[in-house]
Amino acid sequence: MRKQILIVGAGFAGMWAALSAARLADKHQQSIDITVIAPQPELRVRPRFYENDVQTLVAPLQPLFDVTGVNFLCGTVTQLLPQSKEVSWTDASGQKQLLSYDRLILASGSQVNRSMVAGAAQHAFDLDQLESAAVLEQHLKGLAHQPESEARNTVVVCGGGFTGIEMALELPGRLRDILGADAKTRVVVVERGPQPGARWSQELRDVIAEASAELGVEWQVNAEVESVDASGVTLKDGQTIASQTVIWTVGVQANGLTAQIDAPRDRQGRLHVNTELQVVGHEDIYATGDVAYAATDDKGNHALMTCQHAILLGKFAGNNAAASLLDVAPLPYRQENYVTCLDLGAWGAVYSEGWDQQVKLTRAEAKKLKVSIVSELIYPPKADRAVAFEIADPLAPFV
Repeated sequence: MRKQILIVGAGFAGMWAALSAARLADKHQQSIDITVIAPQPELRVRPRFYENDVQTLVAPLQPLFDVTGVNFLCGTVTQLLPQSKEVSWTDASGQKQLLSYDRLILASGSQVNRSMVAGAAQHAFDLDQLESAAVLEQHLKGLAHQPESEARNTVVVCGGGFTGIEMALELPGRLRDILGADAKTRVVVVERGPQPGARWSQELRDVIAEASAELGVEWQVNAEVESVDASGVTLKDGQTIASQTVIWTVGVQANGLTAQIDAPRDRQGRLHVNTELQVVGHEDIYATGDVAYAATDDKGNHALMTCQHAILLGKFAGNNAAASLLDVAPLPYRQENYVTCLDLGAWGAVYSEGWDQQVKLTRAEAKKLKVSIVSELIYPPKADRAVAFEIADPLAPFV
């Protein structure tokens, strides 16, 4: 009976896990059923959801899966059953199904948690998923039809991480396009840290501060949101900011399926994995992408919830799951090179290398690199079996 690798999720990690597993089976001329379950056969390019025309930021996967022999099931996994090596899932027609596996790769991603602050779930927008980012985009466009007011012209971004920064620095230009060049707009980032980009290198902080100042983006530092309502936000120090547009970018958590596995998890819900990306205590379950707490090197660094890490994590997870069924030696996950390329709106961008974030490029040069990364490098390969398998090799050059 043919062995089954079941992959939950078709994001960056899930897609590459499927291609990598198929590659190894093909290389050893052995047949393994490789099945992906996800709500749709498309890669949603989440790192670009701060941009306009968000509905276009998808890439079809069915042609790629067809040429590489990957099966796709349209549905949503609702329950993991590790003891019986099955998953319960709901298909596109709403019917409950059971599917067994020999190896499970959990690549179900993450989402923001808006339940931690009163009113955030009801009144804040986010760009976490394609649907919610599209709602935000339509709301922003609709501001032009609202009576002019301070609240209409003010956007509050909750959280000064990479997502919050890219969204905030994109907004001055977008608001001018929507409300007119003469509109008195205001963009405010609420950040609990003591300064913009406080968790990063001084070099990177200086660039973020310079770009923010030039674009007129304000930072409320040492600040936390107490509540959100229809009129704006209230901070914990009692200050209020009137706004019709509050964008939530903090509190990212691994998908809730991780809680169904009896294994250690970090504070973001990510499953602890070994160097082969097997979940601790579960040799037949692999975690990858945003659901994996994985060491990238021997220096204490761990993969972040970024597509940069998800892509390579996916390749290693798929390879190693297949290797365990083919009696082939696995490849220990390593990703020692870490770079950042942060879009800073009309100012440009910034590119840094290393965990100490040494700035290498800024402004137009970095912007050109950023555009290349998000419009080419992170997209799926073309539907060509040989090309896809070559890129799916975990040891192929990446970044």
